[in-house]
Amino acid sequence: MAKTACALHILVDNEKLTNVLLVELKRDVSFDTLARKYSGCPSKRHGGSLGEFIKSSMGAAFDKAVFSIPLLKPHGSVKTQFGYHIIKVLYRSGGGRNLPPPSRLPCAKIHRFRHHKTL
Repeated sequence: MAKTACALHILVDNEKLTNVLLVELKRDVSFDTLARKYSGCPSKRHGGSLGEFIKSSMGAAFDKAVFSIPLLKPHGSVKTQFGYHIIKVLYRSGGGRNLPPPSRLPCAKIHRFRHHKTL
């Protein structure tokens, strides 16, 4: 069972907008573009990247989605105390599963950049 994940998300205040954005994603509008334009989370500056995080650090509903939905496919709407999320899981690791390699994914690069910036 995976213990960590790397995900992108778009946070909005209503479910109707998540449905509109999911249609845009199916039309190949980039997740980054939509996150930067519509998300109410500070992560929008990074295309919605939450970086790598441990299981049970994001709240029950968010964790349930992140650790069960298919990789690399936008999923929504996930309701939390903050609003409605569209989530795209880039990878999960721990428990013997680590596909695709984290070093090739945007959130791993952002995480490394943030870590080196604070040193």
